[in-house]
Formats: sequence, C-alpha cells, structure tokens
Amino acid sequence: MSRGRATVRDVADATGVSIATVSRVLNQAGAVAPETRQLVEQAIEDLGLRAPAPRGGTAKPVEGAVYLRCPYVLTDYFGLIVSSIAETLDRHGRQLVLNAGEAAQHERVLGRLPAQREVGGAILILPPEPSEDLVRLSTRRFPFVVVDPRTRLPRDIPSVSAAHHSGARQLTSYLTSLGHRRIGVIAGPREWLAADARLSGHSAALADAGILPDPSLVRHDQPTTAHGYRAAGSLLDLDPRPTALVAFNDKAAIGALQAAAERGLSVPGDLSIAGFDDLDLSRATTPQLTTVRQPLQEMGRMAVSLLIRLLERHELEALHIELATELIVRGSTGRVSSPI
Repeated sequence: MSRGRATVRDVADATGVSIATVSRVLNQAGAVAPETRQLVEQAIEDLGLRAPAPRGGTAKPVEGAVYLRCPYVLTDYFGLIVSSIAETLDRHGRQLVLNAGEAAQHERVLGRLPAQREVGGAILILPPEPSEDLVRLSTRRFPFVVVDPRTRLPRDIPSVSAAHHSGARQLTSYLTSLGHRRIGVIAGPREWLAADARLSGHSAALADAGILPDPSLVRHDQPTTAHGYRAAGSLLDLDPRPTALVAFNDKAAIGALQAAAERGLSVPGDLSIAGFDDLDLSRATTPQLTTVRQPLQEMGRMAVSLLIRLLERHELEALHIELATELIVRGSTGRVSSPI
C-alpha cells in the first residue's frame, strides 16, 4: 500500500481492533489500553495514515504530564533551562516527568512516549537522537517541542533556540573593530546545528571587515574546559599565532585562558578571549569573560508556551523560534597590541 493512502479501516484490519478504537487513538480521546494504543500507533506509522487536524477548536485538550528529556548533567547551561521549564509548567498546572543525566543518552525513550497514558506531551533538550527519530515521533501526532536542536529539523517540528548566527557575528564584529584580523575559533562539534550557525556568523563578520576566513584557525571539539584548553593550545602554537580566540562556550573559553597563562600571554594585553552563554563562571575568571548571553530561561519558558498551545489543540504559526542574544563586553577582550 502506498504511503499516505491508508484509511482508518486499514488500520483496524491490520490491528484487529474496532474502527472506533482507531478513531479514539487518532483523536487522543477516550480510554484506550496502553498496549492497544501502542499497537494502533505503530500501525498508523507503518501504513502512513495521518490523523486529521482538529477543526474549529472542537478537539479536546490533551491531558497528562509533560515529559522533559535532558540527557545531560543539570549544571550551568542545562540546569537553567530545566528549572525555567519546571517553574513554568507548575504555573500551568502541569506535572513534570524528568528524564535527565548523561546515562539517559543511551535510553531509547522516544518511541515509547505516545503509549504512556499519563504523559500528554514532551520537551526535548538538545536531543541526541537522529532527526529521523524525531520525525517518526511527529508522525504519530505526539505533541513535543525541541529546545536547542542538535540537527536541522523539518519545518513542522516546533523548536526554540538562541540566535546563534547573529550572536557570533556580533562578537566577531566587535573583535574586528578592535583591530583583530587573525581570530582563532574553538568551535563546537561539527554535527551540531549551533556550531554551524556560529561559525557561519563568525565568517560573515570577517567578510564584513574584508577578511578571508582561514580554515587553519578553526578547531572543532567538545564544549568542555579540557577540550577548550587543548584546542586553544593548538591555535596558540601557530606562527603567527592568533591575536584573539572565540570559544563555543564559556567553559571552552576558560580552557583557553589556562592555555594562554601557560604560555605567558597576558589577557587581554597579548591575547583577547571570548566565550558564549554568559554563565556564572564567566564572571568568576580573571579577567572576567567577554561573552554572548543566551536567554536560557526564556528558552525554557517559550518551549512550555509552545507545548501548551499544542496540548490545547491550537495551530502554531511560528514553529522555529530564535531568541535574541546579547554581547556582554568584559575585561578579557581589548585592542590588538600590535599588528601581525
């Protein structure tokens, strides 16, 4: 059978349940046993049947808790987003089911979510699953929102992120205005959407200043202090070395500060260093870090707002939302000391 031509009767025949039961699953209405719901939803996915969109606001709101998946340690960056989501859900009277911690990266939970009767929808933070898994979940008409997607998503999957391109462009433009022409980049992992967007913004700012991007000045690595230290060391050992380093996040920038100190370079006298995120630790360094502030808490609040609208059966007009970033200038950046 060709995909997209299946009917409710086809699903009923394939599963051995009644047409009424298939209809209740499609419309997320009425009581259906979890195992039956999972059976029907799998058949819907296999046959390619899509549930009809609600008309005139007549469909009932989706009840149940919100499943929050954040398969990372809840410190700094992720902790701020999760706390904001939890507080906002509480104001909406929605319970929270939290799946967090790095061990959760290996759990295959997405396929089970639609069958959990107590769960109405989900918020997925930087999901490690491939985009194909997210598309599969979407075809089962399970309401969910992605925060800070790792990979590019189809238009019909709602997401919230920061304006990575414009934030990086603003930062590099600021450095070029200080006379920096040879700027090293400690970029994030190659497969991350945010890393691509920030590198694109950096390149655009260089082009604005009439500077050709130099691939030899870019290092891709994980966004940790240790990896920032290693990448910065590789860049600073170049001849000529960069006069400025921009890091994927504040943690990587702190690694760069350590690498500079080991080489006897003063910051910002000999070398300017900047980060991204504006976490608390960016104000705990000496000198304090110039960085790009991400609206982490607002990202969490916006994700809840989008999900609540989905649960209440409203149609979303804006599906991919980028929230503005802000350049925060502190003591770790300054004018280039001498032309190179």
